[in-house]
Amino acid sequence: MELRDDESPKDSQELNWFSAPSALSVYGHYLNLDKDHNGMLSKSELMGYGSGTLTSVFLDRLFSECLTYEGEMDYKTYLDFVLAMENRTEIQSQQYIFRLLDLHQRGYLTPADLKYFFKGIEEQMAAHCVQTVNFDDLKDEIFDMVKPEDPCRITFADIARCGQGPTMMSILIEFHKFWNYENREGVGIEMSGDDKYLQ
Repeated sequence: MELRDDESPKDSQELNWFSAPSALSVYGHYLNLDKDHNGMLSKSELMGYGSGTLTSVFLDRLFSECLTYEGEMDYKTYLDFVLAMENRTEIQSQQYIFRLLDLHQRGYLTPADLKYFFKGIEEQMAAHCVQTVNFDDLKDEIFDMVKPEDPCRITFADIARCGQGPTMMSILIEFHKFWNYENREGVGIEMSGDDKYLQ
């Protein structure tokens, strides 16, 4: 109850997950995504989350692993998802995302797992008419970033130790994060319309 301090300034209340303004904001986003107003979110509705660039491959995996009702997500499952997406520097969020990336529930990721998720990034590159990136180059960058103990697989312990978990995971599941990473040293590309966020 102390966390729900109505006396504190509005900006600090919005940063506090337990404040009324923060709860209303998250619930408002949920209602905005719920286009058919049935109180649940389908995969196509959740595609509008955030920048709208979470890959379809990642969302397929999310919906296959999380509790859904006839293929749709309820508010409680959405809250878990939002907490993980918005707090990627937290170890619990990284565990949540790692569980989704770990296709075979083996406790580690192989280059084949990374390639599976990279297919979603490739789809979005094609949709935005962006030059394709070579998967082997990206895979090498990820392994260099994480520096796993076993050079053929990445465990969660490797990710937690390297401190690069948020970046490594984000570039596999969200196109605009991937694009920002790829162009971190370059200048924004001139684009129009819906692609302006790529700059």
